[in-house]
Amino acid sequence: MPAACESVLEDIEDIVSAEDLRPQDRQFVRKNVFPKVRKRNSQKNVQTDDEPPSDSIIPGVQKIWIRTWGCSHNNSDGEYMAGQLAAYGYKITDNSAEADLWLLNSCTVKNPAEDHFRNSIKKAQEGKKKVVLAGCVPQAQPRQEYLKGLSIIGIDRVVEVVEETIKGHSVRLLGQKKDNGKRLGGARLDLPKIRKNPLIEIISINTGCLNACTYCKTKHARGDLASYPIEELVDRAKQSFQEGVCEIWLTSEDTGAYGRDIGTDLPTLLWKLVEVIPEGAMLRLGMTNPPYILEHLEEVAKILNHPRVYAFLHIPVQSASDSVLMDMKREYCVADFKQVVDFLKEKVPGITIATDIICGFPGETDEDFLETMKLVELYRFPSLFINQFYPRPGTPAAKMPQVPAAVKKKRTKDLSQLFHSYNPYDHKVGERQRVLVTEESFDSNYYVAHNPFYEQVLVPKDPLLMGKMVEVNIYEAGKHFMKGQPVSDARVHTASITRPLAKGEVSGLTEVSKR
Repeated sequence: MPAACESVLEDIEDIVSAEDLRPQDRQFVRKNVFPKVRKRNSQKNVQTDDEPPSDSIIPGVQKIWIRTWGCSHNNSDGEYMAGQLAAYGYKITDNSAEADLWLLNSCTVKNPAEDHFRNSIKKAQEGKKKVVLAGCVPQAQPRQEYLKGLSIIGIDRVVEVVEETIKGHSVRLLGQKKDNGKRLGGARLDLPKIRKNPLIEIISINTGCLNACTYCKTKHARGDLASYPIEELVDRAKQSFQEGVCEIWLTSEDTGAYGRDIGTDLPTLLWKLVEVIPEGAMLRLGMTNPPYILEHLEEVAKILNHPRVYAFLHIPVQSASDSVLMDMKREYCVADFKQVVDFLKEKVPGITIATDIICGFPGETDEDFLETMKLVELYRFPSLFINQFYPRPGTPAAKMPQVPAAVKKKRTKDLSQLFHSYNPYDHKVGERQRVLVTEESFDSNYYVAHNPFYEQVLVPKDPLLMGKMVEVNIYEAGKHFMKGQPVSDARVHTASITRPLAKGEVSGLTEVSKR
């Protein structure tokens, strides 16, 4: 039997072109799938089967459990994979124990996430489950020892690879999608998907990035910048609203860099998108690095003031030391970050700025860290993601002299204590706010809504509120949330022009069937 097809990896989604077969057609014609029989092997972490591969197994009837780690981009990938599998006939289950196959969609940003991924593989093998791997870990390092013998996929070939894995074969479909030598974006946006939340559509506007941060492993997996055309993104948004979505998240490794590879830019995309957002629905802009948003500050400020766009922006600073930023190859200085934040705070009153900080990057001195503490004290970010530095194998930062573990741990603790020393929402008690209700709280005691600044507001669990934009009176505030009571005489906005899809229902089936 031919050897498994492996190639140099750039991006999880780089395995399809416009000429490729649709998912529903692949049951009849299989191209470029080269199964390899798994050999019995006593070596640790190599998947084995108790029975030899069998083509007599009927695919499309098994139960599949999907686990996703990481960012909203990764979650969107997971939704697309679930949608295609469900459209083919597989049952997507929340019960890992009853599943015949585990589809593990990984994140390579932090060591703990990869450790969870590795442990899940081991658990699946111990439970005699079939395993298919996706995401940034196998894409960045497909030849790691613990991945040997396991199937690895990108989004839109998931049906084929799952089917072959169910039969006992090991399949690897990796590679780049190009047009005349130019790298294209990710998987088609019109593929079927199952939204984790039927009210929220996550749209990846581009894959990859333009940076080369010394600590980052994601670039190894997703590659250089490749943007989707504006018309495709607008069409995806329109279809989402037709399926009952009331909130859209734009995501990518760096939304600010959107369009630089295809002759357009982020503001042009955003102005086109706001034209199709119905009343009562909202758009949230994803993470952007300082260098690229600097070029569009005026236009971005205008867009963030739009009534159907959250006045929210996630801008990772990582460190307030220019020397550390230089070692990170972040391509901006602290003054650039401050310019972005100060300008947006002035032009977009009340805006929420979220940021990330890495504690204990190689070479970070006590003085460097003190500058970071001062920056947090100055801006008092309401949303702050604090990360203790973990060296990622194969990155330049992993080869630099490391800060002692005890020092990293203390700096992380000190910054966390500073963050928890202030309450950003206390002054909002007594306000009347307009909020969009989209989720249930983790403790299941409340519904979760967000006000125009994407600040979390907990409201009573009234099913009539879900998916609606309502007005509430704020009566309590915590560190990460407010609590609001709906105003009885206020108008309720319903964004949905149709009923939302049920949880687990596949989106895009009608659209796909027409093609």
